[in-house]
Amino acid sequence: MKKILPFLVAALLFTGCAVTTQEANYRQISMEEAVTIMKQESGYILLDVRTVEEFNEKHIPDAVNIPNESIGTQPISALPDKDQLILVYCRSGNRSKQASEKLVALGYTNIVECGGINDWQGETISE
Repeated sequence: MKKILPFLVAALLFTGCAVTTQEANYRQISMEEAVTIMKQESGYILLDVRTVEEFNEKHIPDAVNIPNESIGTQPISALPDKDQLILVYCRSGNRSKQASEKLVALGYTNIVECGGINDWQGETISE
C-alpha cells in the first residue's frame, strides 16, 4: 500500500491540473461608478444591449445598440477592438450580465458591466 500511495497522489494532482473552468472575466460596477469612468476616460464604447425598440424609446447619449439576443458566436463588426473598454448596460442589469459573459467568450478583454438604465440619473435620448 505504501508503494501505491505516491502514485495515487500523483494521479490526483495531474488530474486536477487538467480541469479547466470557463468563468466570466468582466468587472461589475454601479451605474454611478460608470458615470465617473465616462467623465475620466475617452475611447470607450457605451453598449446598450436592450432591444431596438427599447433603445429607440430611451437611451443614454452616445450609446451603441447591439441587442443581447443578437450576440452569439460570430465576431461583432461594430466592436472591432477586443481590447477597447466597453461599458455594458440594459434595463435592470440582467441582460447586461448575459451580454458581458458572451462578449468575454468572444475574446473581449475589457468588459465592464454597469447595470441598467433604470439607475441612470443623467440625460436620455428618445428617437
